[in-house]
Amino acid sequence: MGKDYYKALGLSKGASDDDIKKAYRKLALKYHPDKNKEPGAEEKFKEVAEAYEILSDPKKKEIYDKYGEEGLKMGGAGGGPQGAGGSPGAYTYTWNGDPNETFRMFFGNSNPFASFFGEEEEDPGGIGGFGGFPGMFRFASSGFGGPGGPGASTQMSGMGAKKKTQDPPIYHDLLVALEDIATGTTKKMKISRKVITPDGRSSIEDKVLAIDIKPGWKAGTKITFPREGDQSPNTIPADIVFVIKDKPHPNFKRDGSDLIYTAKITLREALLGCTIQVPTLDNRRKQIQINEIINSNTEKRIAGEGLPFPKQNTKKGDLIVKFDIKFPDTLTLSQREALNQCLPR
Repeated sequence: MGKDYYKALGLSKGASDDDIKKAYRKLALKYHPDKNKEPGAEEKFKEVAEAYEILSDPKKKEIYDKYGEEGLKMGGAGGGPQGAGGSPGAYTYTWNGDPNETFRMFFGNSNPFASFFGEEEEDPGGIGGFGGFPGMFRFASSGFGGPGGPGASTQMSGMGAKKKTQDPPIYHDLLVALEDIATGTTKKMKISRKVITPDGRSSIEDKVLAIDIKPGWKAGTKITFPREGDQSPNTIPADIVFVIKDKPHPNFKRDGSDLIYTAKITLREALLGCTIQVPTLDNRRKQIQINEIINSNTEKRIAGEGLPFPKQNTKKGDLIVKFDIKFPDTLTLSQREALNQCLPR
């Protein structure tokens, strides 16, 4: 049976990002080898690091929640998630096995206890309250959400340490075609960011972020990649946030899960009736026979030809047909007289 990463962090499935950060922060400090010399502490330190790496990454967490540890390591082969192009195993994960690197990336330093021994002036990440150093300082309020998180306020005694803050989120619009919203897809976005190398130098790193677009996702949906921004010795990297936007479509607009199509008809067709051909998102045609008089407020609804509902993909919205009536630019005298005779007053 695979590892239970939620249990390793003392959490239950469905825990929020903040809960995961808080749990890792607490346990990583508790079992850090520089602080805890008890038997088994080092193994526990490794265990919580691996659990945090999985559960703090949206893609890894999604695969783990569905298929467990084995599905994660096999990239979803044998019924798991599909990579770009539909081939199984396009995404695989192997833990690097270095809990100290996980710790350093989270707190901004591999040794947050250094400030207590005069090795540096700042307290990386404002991590405070280690329990093993009574009287040093305490948290003035609870409910903090990881390093630099909301509510993380510290009071110091005899120390010049200061809290590490996180850079503001970086937002990017992600244009997605309605056809991709209908079926779901994976978008790969390449970013460049500054990273701090193990020897303390700064360099530029290119990284590809895979964004799994789920069927029916609404415009405005946000996908967050925690701490993927530029790295700095003095701040926590910003979160990279992609915001779904509808790519303009030549035929359709959408309203929630409904698609809207505007059919252009003549005044004659609006008054006397006609047959129109309505396109669908997957390039079929739906025929509608109109026998009644059409006005600018008339709508026809074709059930089930819209987009999937975000939380219930087996059901779809409707295709709503609206009308744009083309009036003649001019009328001859005889046409006016004829209309005058036949139209109601």
